[in-house]
Amino acid sequence: MYLGAIEAGGTKFVCAVGDRNGKIKERVMFPTTEPEETMRHVVEFFRQYELEAIGIGSFGPIDLRPGSATYGYITSTPKQKWVNFNFVGEMKRHFSVPIGFDTDVNAAALGERRWGAAKGLQSCIYITVGTGIGVGAIVEGSLLHGLMHPEMGHILVRRHPEDAFAGVCPYHGDCLEGMASGPAIEKRWGKKGAELAGRAEVWELEAFYLAQAIANYILILSPEKVIIGGGVMKQKQLLPSIRRNVQELLNGYIQQEAVLHDIDQYIVLPGLGDNAGICGALALAEQALAP
Repeated sequence: MYLGAIEAGGTKFVCAVGDRNGKIKERVMFPTTEPEETMRHVVEFFRQYELEAIGIGSFGPIDLRPGSATYGYITSTPKQKWVNFNFVGEMKRHFSVPIGFDTDVNAAALGERRWGAAKGLQSCIYITVGTGIGVGAIVEGSLLHGLMHPEMGHILVRRHPEDAFAGVCPYHGDCLEGMASGPAIEKRWGKKGAELAGRAEVWELEAFYLAQAIANYILILSPEKVIIGGGVMKQKQLLPSIRRNVQELLNGYIQQEAVLHDIDQYIVLPGLGDNAGICGALALAEQALAP
């Protein structure tokens, strides 16, 4: 028997089956379209296998409150056709197995702690910078939940004095996601990030915003590792600039070797590469089996 895993992103779905060691047997990927079409692909894939449990790491916001009438739903997402979609309920209609459910970035943080860059640590954050910006967090060995789940991609950041861009977030305008997500880069500069690789000013501005956020996360959550992935981070010149800016913003206040001298090992790319989210969903499936 296998564990099933779903990494549900705003742009694409990744589905996989694997084992309790995070080893993937098979994976498929398809675009995120309307719920009916997308979920048909999901169900068709998993029906080929005998499953013990399924883990879902989903774009959000989602309802994670046990006992809530809308537990397992995608709620106020900007993707209008997915608003108030009963994700867990739809899977339970087809599969009578335990289902683990969390945000895609919380799942990725869990995967990185189990098998990746944060293995053996009690805390970490996982940041994805792509179509949107999301952050998952593990604190004292547990995924961070509360009133809902972390929405650190929507924190407010200090505007660069030479940046007049209005931002693209439909809820907040110039929040972090509004200023530094992939769509924000494209709207501000008129081209996709992949076409702007040689424009140093693009990535200096991107690092300016991302570093502010990371400095705030360090001050608030004190993670033992900061992991940052997503399509925007494929630009190799970006990470060194983020590290430098974080050190400048913290200005020696955090007297820890990880920040002062070992920041290249503290703020890092995912150890699992592009499999962080899907491996994390396997870990969510395994957790769902726990008594």
